[in-house]
Amino acid sequence: MNASSNDRIEREILLKAPRAKVWNALTDAESFGQWFGVKFQGQRFVPGQVTQGYITYPGYEHLLMQVVVQQLQPQRLFSFHWHPYAVDQDKDYSQEEPTLVEFILDEAEGGTLLRVIESGFDKVPAARREEAFRMNSGGWDEQIGNIQRYVE
Repeated sequence: MNASSNDRIEREILLKAPRAKVWNALTDAESFGQWFGVKFQGQRFVPGQVTQGYITYPGYEHLLMQVVVQQLQPQRLFSFHWHPYAVDQDKDYSQEEPTLVEFILDEAEGGTLLRVIESGFDKVPAARREEAFRMNSGGWDEQIGNIQRYVE
C-alpha cells in the first residue's frame, strides 16, 4: 500500500522478520543509521531529545540530519519530528513547523507489518512544500526497501 494525500505520505510493507528485530532496526540509533544512511555515532533515541548525524548517502554527506524523538512505545510505535527535505545549507529551517514521522509495527502472518507515515506537509512553507513532499515520497519508497534488506 502506498497512499499519499497532500498532507501525508504513507507506506506499508510486510517484513519477513520478527517484530523485535524490526524494532531494534528502527530504534537503535546506530542500526537505524545503517539502513537509513546517516551516522548517529554513540547516540541514542530518547523522547524529547534531539538526535543528529551526517547523511552518508553519496552527494549528501555535507547534510546534518536532526530528529526530535516524540514517542517510543516498545515494539509498537517510534516517532520523531524533522524538517523534510532540508537540503539547503544556507537556509535556517528552525522556524518552520516540522513534519511527524511515525513507524508503526503490528504482528502479521509471516513477519512484521511496518507502516511509515509522514504527516504535516500542509504546514511546510508553500514555497518548498511540493518539492519536499515529492522528494520525501520517493525517499520513503527507497527507505522501505532499505529496511527490508536490513532486517531480512
